[in-house]
Amino acid sequence: MLEAGAFGVPHPEWGEAVEAAVVLRAGDAPAAADLIAFCRRRLAGFKCPRRVDVLDELPRTGAGKLRKAELRRRFG
Repeated sequence: MLEAGAFGVPHPEWGEAVEAAVVLRAGDAPAAADLIAFCRRRLAGFKCPRRVDVLDELPRTGAGKLRKAELRRRFG
């Protein structure tokens, strides 16, 4: 994996759920289930993404920060 970002999306029961967007290195092909399982072994359950989206690039501001609002609109 080259880079990743986590963000909250609306959830009807919990109010918000965690999703992740990742950019893979050339030749990498991990399944979303593998990435979620990796997180589950290392993080508390409520911190683990419920869904992983693979992107070509993450949306960034001019300063290089992740545009979480854009990811929320796109995937939420």
